[in-house]
Amino acid sequence: QVQLVESGGGLVQAGGSLRLSCVVSGRTFSSSPMGWFRQVSAKEREFVAGIKWYGDSTRYADSVKGRFTISRDYGRNTVYLQMNNLKPDDTAVYYCASSGTSVIHTTARMYDYWGQGTQVTVSS
Repeated sequence: QVQLVESGGGLVQAGGSLRLSCVVSGRTFSSSPMGWFRQVSAKEREFVAGIKWYGDSTRYADSVKGRFTISRDYGRNTVYLQMNNLKPDDTAVYYCASSGTSVIHTTARMYDYWGQGTQVTVSS
């Protein structure tokens, strides 16, 4: 059974930083991309960043380029999202997700396992 557990959310002032973590278990990682998404209320989940377990492939939403960095630690089976220069518009529940494909997709339906989410709130 695949499990994803996020942590690291919280309340931060605009301009501040947070690092989210996602520990993954139960899936062979050879080429499975990981993604971070965020969701505000009942809106559609929005792609934030994605990474492959091996190689240098990453992908970012335009709204976070230059501020967020996705990375992974093979030994800890963990994917991170470093978020710097946070803005109030970044406020959302953040989810990590695992895809069974070999491409970093930006649509949520291409990811088949999800974590429980972690709340990020940025005050102005």
